[in-house]
Amino acid sequence: MAAGEADPRRMLGSFIRAQRQMANLSLRQLSALTAVSNPYLSQVERGLHEPSVRVLRSIADALNVSAETLFEQAGLVAATEKLDNETTELAIRADRRLTEPQRRALLSVYRSYVEANTEAGP
Repeated sequence: MAAGEADPRRMLGSFIRAQRQMANLSLRQLSALTAVSNPYLSQVERGLHEPSVRVLRSIADALNVSAETLFEQAGLVAATEKLDNETTELAIRADRRLTEPQRRALLSVYRSYVEANTEAGP
């Protein structure tokens, strides 16, 4: 089964499942947030389907994960060196002193600052 574990679709599905579980969302809740059917999401999590870019963006938004992270997991963009902003986002998501709405707000503000600085250049 080592080959199955290296399958990008299964790796993506496992990543999405882990993020969904960390967000304390059921498949039905994720389905409602993404407007993607519950059975299809289940198949994505099991690595049976390769979701479209639109579906990946919907999942990323619902899970407060950057779309780029899901694209990398799906093999749609080349994996890059782990950047400081990914580490920061993981720390924000892991901080249990914050409520879920506070974590979402903080991630949103953080991403907007990073995006603004990226557009402005070095």
